[in-house]
Amino acid sequence: MEERWLTERARTAEASVPGGFDLTECVREPIHLLGGIQSYGSLVAVDPGTGVVEVAAANTGEVLGVPATDLVGSPVTRVVSADHYDEALTGTADDDEVPLSFPVLADPSRPGGQRFDVSAHRRDGLLVLEFEPRDGAHFGFSSFYQGVRRALGRLRAATATEDCCRIAAHEMRALTGFDRVVVYRFDGEDGPGEVIAEDVCDAWEPWLGLWFPATDIPPQARRLYRENWIRAIADVDDPTVGLHPAVRPATGAPLDLSQSALRTVSEFHLEYLRNIGVRSSMSVSVLLEGRLWGLIACHGAAPLRLAPEVRSACEMFGSAFSMQLAAIGERQRADALVVSGRRAASVARLMEHGAADGFAGFTGPLAELLGADGVLLRRAGEDVTGGDPLPEGLARALDRKAASLTPGTVWATDRLPELPEDELAITATAAGCPAGVLLLPLTREGDFLAWTRRERPAPREWAADPAQPILVGPRGERLTPRGSGAVFRATMRGRSLPWTAGDESAARELWRLLTGLVLRHADAVTALNAELRRSNTDLDAFAHAAAHDLKEPLRGISNSATFAIEDAADLDEATERRLLTVQRLADRMDSLLNSLLHYSRLGRAGLRVREVELAAALEGALEVAGPRLEEERVTVRRGELPVVVADPDRLHEILVNLLVNAAKYARDGDDRWVEVSGHRQPSPDAAGREETVVVVRDNGIGIASGQQDEVFQLFRRLHGATERGGGTGIGLAVVKRLVERHGGRLTLDSAPGEGTAFSFTLGEAVPGGPADAP
Repeated sequence: MEERWLTERARTAEASVPGGFDLTECVREPIHLLGGIQSYGSLVAVDPGTGVVEVAAANTGEVLGVPATDLVGSPVTRVVSADHYDEALTGTADDDEVPLSFPVLADPSRPGGQRFDVSAHRRDGLLVLEFEPRDGAHFGFSSFYQGVRRALGRLRAATATEDCCRIAAHEMRALTGFDRVVVYRFDGEDGPGEVIAEDVCDAWEPWLGLWFPATDIPPQARRLYRENWIRAIADVDDPTVGLHPAVRPATGAPLDLSQSALRTVSEFHLEYLRNIGVRSSMSVSVLLEGRLWGLIACHGAAPLRLAPEVRSACEMFGSAFSMQLAAIGERQRADALVVSGRRAASVARLMEHGAADGFAGFTGPLAELLGADGVLLRRAGEDVTGGDPLPEGLARALDRKAASLTPGTVWATDRLPELPEDELAITATAAGCPAGVLLLPLTREGDFLAWTRRERPAPREWAADPAQPILVGPRGERLTPRGSGAVFRATMRGRSLPWTAGDESAARELWRLLTGLVLRHADAVTALNAELRRSNTDLDAFAHAAAHDLKEPLRGISNSATFAIEDAADLDEATERRLLTVQRLADRMDSLLNSLLHYSRLGRAGLRVREVELAAALEGALEVAGPRLEEERVTVRRGELPVVVADPDRLHEILVNLLVNAAKYARDGDDRWVEVSGHRQPSPDAAGREETVVVVRDNGIGIASGQQDEVFQLFRRLHGATERGGGTGIGLAVVKRLVERHGGRLTLDSAPGEGTAFSFTLGEAVPGGPADAP
C-alpha cells in the first residue's frame, strides 16, 4: 500500500470497523488536568504567600497522617516543618523544581517520623509539594554516581549519531533496570517516530527499525515532553488518587500537574501499555535547539518505582545525550561546511569567469552542487532553468515566498505536499510538481535560486497499520497491536531525499560568494565609469583647447594667403592657384574646428529640460532649415506632434540637423518630402511605462545597411566634401550626442532609394530639473 497522508488520516478519522473509536478523543484529552496522582505518593499545593494548603491528594491521611479534608485550608506546617517549608520556598523562587528529603512531623506516633523524598515546584501561583515514601534500603549514592559517570564518559566518546543513540539506550537500561530501552526519533514536530537504537532483554521481541504512528504520542503529550523532561509510571495498574478539591475555586479547573512527577496517567495511554505487555515505563525527552527531537523510552515487564535520585540522574543523562547529539550535529555541519564551501566556490568561479555569457550555461553545475533534479534562477524578472521543469504556479508561489525572506536565508522542505495550508502546499499537488524544494533568496529585488528534487518513494515497516492505529476487539476493547510480529509494510510517497545540513551550507556559501562577486563587479563598473567620465572630460577639454588654439595660426595662414594674392600683382597662374588652394583649405579647416568646438561644448554644457510643444519646436527649426528645404524643393509634412520633455535649445538643434540632412539627401525628381511626427509607445526597459518617440522620415536616397553605423561618426561623410551641399560630417554625430545626453535612444531605418526614418526618444528627464553634470 502507499502511505501519503496516513498519519493525518489516522489522527482525525474513525476506524472503519463496527464500533470504531474516534481518535480525536485522545487528541483532545487534557492530560495535565486529569485531577489525580499515582497512589504510591501524595501531594499538597500551598499558597506561598500564606502557607495555607489549597489542594491536597485524597490519600494524605494514609501517607502523611492528616486527612485531605482537614489539611485543606490549614497551614502546611501540619505535615512539614517550617524550616523545610522555607527551604522549599527559597529553592523554587525561580520556578525551578527542587528535590528535597526530610522527615514529616505530622505523625509523632512513628518513631523518628516517616522519611519522604519531597519534590517542590511552582505552578499557577501555588507551591506544589510531592511526597514519595523512602523505602528502608539505603540509597547507594557512591556506586550509583560511578555508574552515571561511566555512562556519561561513554556517551561523550561517541562521534556519530547512530553510535551515540546505541550507547544511550544501553547505558539507560543499565542505570534503571528496565527490560527495554529504545531511542525514538520523531519525523518532524508532529510526525510518526522510528526506533533507531534499542537495548532489550532476550525474552522481548525487537523493535529496532520499526515506525510507530504519530497518534501513539498525541500533540498535548509532546507539549508536556518539551516542558517536563522526564515522565515515570511505576505501575500501569496503580489506582489513581484524586485531589481535594477536584476543581480549584480560583480557576474553575483541576490543579495543573504539568510538572508533577506523580501525575496520573491517561487511561488511553495505560491501555496502550497493557496491550503491549508493559507494567512500568519511563520517558526522557531529547531536545535539540528547543525542538522535541525524540525520546528515550523505557519499558518494564513488572512494576518499577525509581527513586528521585535515579530519575534526576536519568534526566541529567538525557540532557547530556541531547547536548552530545547537538555537538555531533555541529561537528557534521562544520565538516559539511568545509566540503560544501569548496563545491560552492568552484561553481562561483565558473559563474564569475563566464558571467558575460549569461547564466544559462551554469544550471548544470548549480543543480549538481546540491544533487538536485532541477534548478530555477530568477534574475531581474527573467527565468533561467535547468533539469526538471517547474510548474508555473509553483514558480509564482516560490517568488512570493522568496519576497518574504531575508536574502541569504535558506528555506527548504522535502515534503512539499505536506506543508500547512498555504500557496506552496496548494500548488504542490499539480502534476509534475517536485516533492522537495530548497529556496535561496538572492536580493531584495526578487532574485532567487530554487533547487528541486523529485519524489523518492521509500519503504517503511510499521509496528501498526498507520491508517488504523487503534482497532476494536470482539468484546469492544480497544486494541493497539505493536511489535515485529505484526509488521505492516508501506511505501512513503510525496517526499524527496532530505536536504542535508551540507546542502543548506552550500547554498548559503554560494549566496555569500555571489554577493561578493556582484559587489566586485559593481566596484569595477563604478571605477570604469569614473575613469570614463574623467577621460570624456579630458577629451572634451582637449578638443576645446585644441580647436581654440589652432584657430589663431589657421587664421594667420588664411590671411597671409589672401594678402599675397592681393599684393602680388605679377603672380603667375600656378602660384595664384596654389595660394587660392591654401586659402580654401584654411577655410575648410576653420569650419572643421568650429564643428569640433561645437561638439565638445555639447559634452560640457548642462541641460535645462521642460515640457515642449513639438509643433512649436518644429516651427522654430523650420525658420533655420526651411530655406534649405525650399531650395531643394522638399515639402514638409506634419503628423501628430505631442508634448515632449526636453531642453528646448537642444531639441531645436536636433530637428534642424535632421531637416537639413533630409534636404541634402533628397531624391532626384519631384515629390520630395520630409515628415515629422511623434507617438507614445511602451518603454522596452520598464514594465507599464510609456515613452514618446519622435520620427523624422524622408523619401530621399536612403542609406545602405552596411553604412548606417558610419553616419553617426564624427566628420564621417558618405559623399565627397563638395557633393550634396558639402559639410563637415558632424550633423548626425551632434544629433546622436544630444539624444544620448537626454538619456534617450537614436535609431534609423533606411534602404537605398526608399528614404530614411530617424527615430529618437528623450529619456524620462524631470521637467524643470536642474542642469545635469557635464
